[in-house]
Amino acid sequence: MSPAAEDPEPQFSLHHRLLGLVEKVLDRPGAGPSLAPEAALSELGVSSLKMVSLMLSVEVEFDLSIPQNEITPENFRSIDSVEALVRRLLAA
Repeated sequence: MSPAAEDPEPQFSLHHRLLGLVEKVLDRPGAGPSLAPEAALSELGVSSLKMVSLMLSVEVEFDLSIPQNEITPENFRSIDSVEALVRRLLAA
């Protein structure tokens, strides 16, 4: 059985797991609903140091390694862009 078949709402789960990571990095528990997925992470308060923390948290949370060539401003611009990156890496 494929992972998608095991989880009836994989998009929901992945998105909410990412929101939880951003909340943790920002030290703003419960802020998820107020975080616009398309907003620039820098505008949400994610500094360069927090961005590294988010990247490492994503690797641990989703049990993946982000290749050096995927560590780009475009892939870490917003929650949506990080989600697209994670989906791509999980599908590979």
